[in-house]
Amino acid sequence: MYNFHYDSDLTAGSLQVRECRVVAELLLQGVDAERWQLEIQVNNRLQKRSPATAKRQSRALRQRLERLDRPFWRVLRDGDEQLATQVAFVAALARNLLLVEFVEAVVSDAFAVKAEKLEPYLWGSFLEERVERDSKIGNWTESSKKKMGQVVLRMLAEVGFVKSTRNPQLQHILVRPEVNGLLDGSCCQRIKKCLNISSAL
Repeated sequence: MYNFHYDSDLTAGSLQVRECRVVAELLLQGVDAERWQLEIQVNNRLQKRSPATAKRQSRALRQRLERLDRPFWRVLRDGDEQLATQVAFVAALARNLLLVEFVEAVVSDAFAVKAEKLEPYLWGSFLEERVERDSKIGNWTESSKKKMGQVVLRMLAEVGFVKSTRNPQLQHILVRPEVNGLLDGSCCQRIKKCLNISSAL
């Protein structure tokens, strides 16, 4: 019997839109491993403090973006800040089923009941429920769970669903038609629904 488990990179950081633009550009150029290393670790295109950090974060962002089709990469590289941020959020959703389910089960419900803000305890409660699907969550350290929750909240703030990490007041966002169009073209209806939770009500 298959034992389900979440494959998540939420500890790798939030949307990192600027860095995503760089990674998208390199993916569009189709650079080889040697050029990738040169741009990321030598030229420090991501502007990180050490080559090791740059390597780790570029790998995480690449794994997110590679879940999307090339048209997403072009929009991410060339679009304005709002457009790029929404595509970066789509990439995070595509890479993290745990994030998708949190948006579906918790954030969507908060909008549905017209809650004023996203309460801090909701992430922990969500993980407790998900232990039934993936028992390994029970082995995660409290610090890892807390960091993941902080990253998720930061992502939601960056894309605009909450006002800020310090003030998680819920906000409606207008999803750009370019993003909805890309999601329709890629048959990503589940992700599209996540992105439109505040406007579909």
